[in-house]
Amino acid sequence: MRPSLALVAAALAGCGGTPIDPADAPSDASSPCAFTDAEARPDGRVVGGPYASRVVSFRAGEGATFGHSSMPDIVLGPPQGAGDLRGGTDTVSLGRGGEIVLGFDRDIVDGPGDDLVVFENAFMVPGVEERYWEELGEVSVSDDGATWVTFPCDPRGARPHTGCAGWTPVYASPSNGLCALDPRVAGGDGFDLATVRLARARFVRIRDLETQGLMAPATGFDLDAVGVLHGR
Repeated sequence: MRPSLALVAAALAGCGGTPIDPADAPSDASSPCAFTDAEARPDGRVVGGPYASRVVSFRAGEGATFGHSSMPDIVLGPPQGAGDLRGGTDTVSLGRGGEIVLGFDRDIVDGPGDDLVVFENAFMVPGVEERYWEELGEVSVSDDGATWVTFPCDPRGARPHTGCAGWTPVYASPSNGLCALDPRVAGGDGFDLATVRLARARFVRIRDLETQGLMAPATGFDLDAVGVLHGR
C-alpha cells in the first residue's frame, strides 16, 4: 500500500491513466484469454483458469492496511489495471516485508519466453519525467509448495528492475477488454521459469522488498493478480 496516497491524490485528481486503447491492440489480443476452465462468480470476478485460484498463506508486514477485508478474492482472477498515471486500487497491500503464497488450478510450465506475469500497481508520477512509484517484490516459484527457487532481483539498481515484480504499470482490465495474458498489451512483470531452471510450478510466492516510495516510505507491495502465460 502507499501511505502517501493522500499526499499524491491531489496531483492525480482528474488524471486518468493512459492505458492502451483497445482499438489499437493487436487484432488477436483476446485469443490468449479464450479459456474455458475458469469460474465466473456472481460479482463478475473470474477465478481459476489461467489466474491464481487460491491464497495458500498470507503474512502481512508492518503497515499493511489496504484490501485485507476483500481477501482472498481481491487477488484472484484477472488484474484491474488503471494505466500509466494512476495505480489500480483493486489490490492488497503486503506491508513491509509481507508475503503471500498463491496456488493455481493449472500447472505453470516452461515455454517460449515468459511463463507467468505478476500485476502490481506501479504508476508514473505526474510532472516528474521518467519517475515511477514502485514498491518492488521478490518472486519465488515452487512445484510442491515446500522447495522454492527465487528469481534474481536487485531493487537498488536503475530501471528496468528485471527479475523483480512491481515496476511496470498495468493496462489490462475487464473494463477495457485488454487481455491480461497478452504481454503485448497487458503490462505487468513477466517471469520465465527457465531463468530459475524449473520446468513446472504450482505455487507462486511474492515477498515485499521494503523499497522506498518517492514521496514517503512505502508500506508494501500491492498485489493485483498473477496470470499463467504457459500452463496445462
